[in-house]
Amino acid sequence: MRLLGIDYGTKKMSLALSDESGILARGIRTIQRSEPNRDLDTVHEAVEKYGAQKFVVGLPRNMDGSLGSSAGQVMEFVEQVKNRMHLPVDTWDERLSSTEAKRRLLEAPLSRKKRKQVVDKVAAAILLQGYLDFCNYKTEQS
Repeated sequence: MRLLGIDYGTKKMSLALSDESGILARGIRTIQRSEPNRDLDTVHEAVEKYGAQKFVVGLPRNMDGSLGSSAGQVMEFVEQVKNRMHLPVDTWDERLSSTEAKRRLLEAPLSRKKRKQVVDKVAAAILLQGYLDFCNYKTEQS
């Protein structure tokens, strides 16, 4: 099953996609957010283009595990996705995904400008990869 990961920020929305076997994630694009219907159109286009069958949306949490200040906005987006796409949606703790993306990109031979351009896409891939790893580990333990 192919999954679409979404890192839904206040200004940008980044998308990641799993392979068909649900083992590997890769970032596919980052877009500037606009109005809600246009954001949903972008997500719908990705579903159509890549054949995604499930969504994983990053849920902002504070370091103590409580919901972050923008969690309400994310949950509203999750409901809109469910209502429009009629596909299952899970949320996943996105704590430190951007920090991890920046750390990994610092290790790559990229210019500062290039790192800035791809950091959100990498963060979306890290978010989705964490979800995939958890699900695959859980399956192995069963």
